[in-house]
This record gives sequence, structure tokens and C-alpha cells, in this order.
Amino acid sequence: MRRQRCRVHFQRNVLAHAGKSGRRVVSAFIATAFAQDTAEAASAQWRAVADQIRPKVHKLATLMDDAEQDVLAYMSFPKEHRAKLHSTNPIERLNGEIKRRTDVVGIFPNDDAIVRPVGALLLEQNDEWAVQRARYMTLKTIAPMGDDPVISLPAAAS
Repeated sequence: MRRQRCRVHFQRNVLAHAGKSGRRVVSAFIATAFAQDTAEAASAQWRAVADQIRPKVHKLATLMDDAEQDVLAYMSFPKEHRAKLHSTNPIERLNGEIKRRTDVVGIFPNDDAIVRPVGALLLEQNDEWAVQRARYMTLKTIAPMGDDPVISLPAAAS
């Protein structure tokens, strides 16, 4: 199972190894992989960039080799979804908000005591994402990727 790694955060990590004079070039090289239309083309371009960088900055090329599957995981989805998947920022914001709200309470006496506020926050976030169709995926747009062609919302969500 692949996990998606944020490509922006990856580039920031990689550029720390590129040196000040090579950052723009390395950033532009890596961006060429993200501009590809298919997962196969992106992977091939990624490897070509890593191989081109390897003689001068071996550590950076090794980082690229290790991260390829995670950084390019979003490319296996349809093109219209990729812009919504290449970054983990929405999940990071949600995790930060959960942390902020649970830190206020401090210690929870039992599981139910934490499920209530975190569950309410997750429901609220789900509702917000559901109405922001331009930014996030909906069941309707993701349905063609599933095994079941008939997807229906529960009556309460409709």
C-alpha cells in the first residue's frame, strides 16, 4: 500500500541538499516529473532526473529514489483529481485543529469523552469539504474509480 507524500514538502526537503546555487535547477528538474500526463511517464521522468543529478549530488538522487512511490502516488488517480491529492495540507490542517482542540481539554477520562469532540469536528469538516466541490472530491466524481457503479448517499447526507 502506498501512502501519499506531499510533493511540496518533499521538494523543500530535497532542496536542502541541493546547495544554494543549484536549488532552482533541481526544483525545475523535479517539476518536470509532476508535469507528466501519466503515472508511467512521471515515473520515467523522475528516474531520469534522479540519474541526471546522481553524479553531482548523490544524496539527493538517493532521496529521490527512496521517495518516488510516495511522492508520485497521486498520479495513479484520474487527472481531474490529481490537483486535489498531490498535497497533504488539508489533512495536516485537520490534524492540527484536532490537536489544538484536544490540547485544551488535556486528559480525557475515557474513549467516549474524546470521540465526541473529535467526531463532531470530523463531521463538521466533512460537511465543509462536501460543499466545496471545486476544491475537494465528491462521491459523484470518485464513483467511477470504485468497484460499485451505484453509489448513493444516506438520506441524512442527501
